[in-house]
Amino acid sequence: MFAIGCLALIVLPLAGLALGGFVAGPEGAKWGAIGGFAIALALTGVTTYALVTAARRR
Repeated sequence: MFAIGCLALIVLPLAGLALGGFVAGPEGAKWGAIGGFAIALALTGVTTYALVTAARRR
C-alpha cells in the first residue's frame, strides 16, 4: 500500500508534466504536474485510509 502511494507521488506528477508539456507547452506542463500531484495525493489518502481501517478491524 505504501509503495503504491510513494511511487504515485513521483510518477504521476512527472507524467502530468510530460503530457501537459507535450499538449499545451510550458503552461500545460505546470498544470499537468499540479494535476498529477493532486491525483497522487488523493490516491495516497485513499490507500492510507484503507490501511488504517483494515488495521482497526483486527
